[in-house]
Formats: sequence, structure tokens, C-alpha cells
Amino acid sequence: MGPTASGKTDLALHLAARLPCDIISVDSGMVYRGMDIGTAKPSPDALARAPHRLIDIRDPAEPYSAAQFSMDALREMEEITQRGRIPLLVGGTLLYFRALERGLAEMPGADSTLRARLCAEAQQRGWAALHTRLARLDPASAARIHPNDAQRIQRALEVCELHGGPMSELHRAASRAVLPYRIQKIALAPAQRAVLHERIGTRFHDMLQRGFIEEVKALKQRGDLSLDTSALRAIGYRQVWQHLHGEFNCEEMAKRAIIATRQLAKRQLTWLRAEPGVTWFDSLDTDITAKVLNYCADAST
Repeated sequence: MGPTASGKTDLALHLAARLPCDIISVDSGMVYRGMDIGTAKPSPDALARAPHRLIDIRDPAEPYSAAQFSMDALREMEEITQRGRIPLLVGGTLLYFRALERGLAEMPGADSTLRARLCAEAQQRGWAALHTRLARLDPASAARIHPNDAQRIQRALEVCELHGGPMSELHRAASRAVLPYRIQKIALAPAQRAVLHERIGTRFHDMLQRGFIEEVKALKQRGDLSLDTSALRAIGYRQVWQHLHGEFNCEEMAKRAIIATRQLAKRQLTWLRAEPGVTWFDSLDTDITAKVLNYCADAST
């Protein structure tokens, strides 16, 4: 586990080359076909050396949830272990990890009419105003949702209205299914936050050089996708889409995408620090692969 741009994929490839592991992707963007550059999918060469399960399993027009991931991951884990190998789950979508380990609350389904009303209200008043309302209705959810996180504010308010009570109440009542595996949680991040910020900026500019704008343009030209589509809410895709729509120039687009990605990394680190049973490694350590292998050997005894 780890924040975006922390080097998870590289470490996973090194581990898979040395251990009897099969990799399962834990990334809400990589599940979608045609979304390769902006999700930082492993290269074709890397995938040939170490295939990743749960990559390219959905069309961007199709929804995909944490609950669906949990079912898919359990199926893949069972198949891997039946062959005498070890599932290595790698990614930064921390809600997926939590859903797999602890289960999820039964939430009301999406209501397109209600969502459209909330979006229209946000366009008039701003998402910060809706976040203030959420703080009144569901203080616990508001405390963990950033005032600029439109998708999660919308969902929390939607659940409040459909359920008739706070979403956090449903989370507390969630069944705690026991994962039928012994797990080791490894978190990867550079010790210096400034290094992570620099990596995020460098990686986004590299994505632009490799054709990220053209990738989003191809998605836009399909005609069946919009910024309301779950897949296109991914950071980077939203900003490039808005740029193609003429809302701002390329320089401003890159600036907004990098800022949003850094905010995501901060949220991921905050989540991970509160996660029990995590062992941390510094991704700047030149001997990190050996240290993680030693840790795995010790943990298996």
C-alpha cells in the first residue's frame, strides 16, 4: 500500500521476481480499459513479466465499486492460493483494501435524480457549502471528507437523504467479515514529503509527454462518457477533460492536476497512518527490496 507515485509497482515487480507471488491490482482506475497513461498502468513489458490481475476488466462506461472489487479479489486470491502461490495485492485505493479486509456496510443504491439535484446545487453554491451541510447532518463523515472532494460529499449527502440518517452510522453497523487469510500490510512512501510532491509533478508531465491528452480526447470522442461517469472522476482525467472542453489552458490544467494529486497523496497518507498493523518502508531506500524480502521471511515464521 502507499500514496500515489510512491513506487509501489516497481517494488511489486521486484518482489514477484523473487517470491512465488501473483499480483492483484488494487486500483480503482486501472480496472478500466483505455485508461492507461493517466492511471500509471504498468508497461506492457512489465505486465508480460508479472501479469496483474484486475486490470482492464471494465469499460469506462461501466461502474465498479469497492464491494465488486472485494468479490473479484477474493476469487483471484482463492485461485492463486489453490496453485500454491501467494497473492500480492498492490495499489493505492485504500477503500478497496478496507472493503476486502473488513467488509462494507449495506449502502443505499445510487439515485440519479438526487445526484443531479446535488450537482446543480453545487454549481450554484459550491461544494464547500454542501460540505458545511454534511457537517451538520453527518459530522463524522464530514471530518474525513475534504471540502473539495465533490464525489464523496455527493455520496455522503445522497446516503443521508436515502437512508434518513448519517452514512457513518451505516459504517459503524457494518458486518466485520473475517478475511480467511493471514495478511501482512506493507506501506511504502518516501520519508521526505517534498520528494513525493516532486515525483507527482514529474510523473504528470511525463504522462503529458506520453500522450495523456490524446488518451482523454479518445475517451471524450466516444460520446457516451462525461464527467459524471465514475471512471472520469479520476484525478488527472477530470482536469484534462475540462481543458479539452475549453475551461482552461494546458498550463493551468497541469497545475490543477498536480495540486489535486498531491492532495490525494496527503489523504492516502492520513488514511494509512490510521490503519492498524502496517509496517512502513522508505521508498527512497536503495536497499528496499532486500529489506522487504527480509521482513516477509521473518513474518512467515
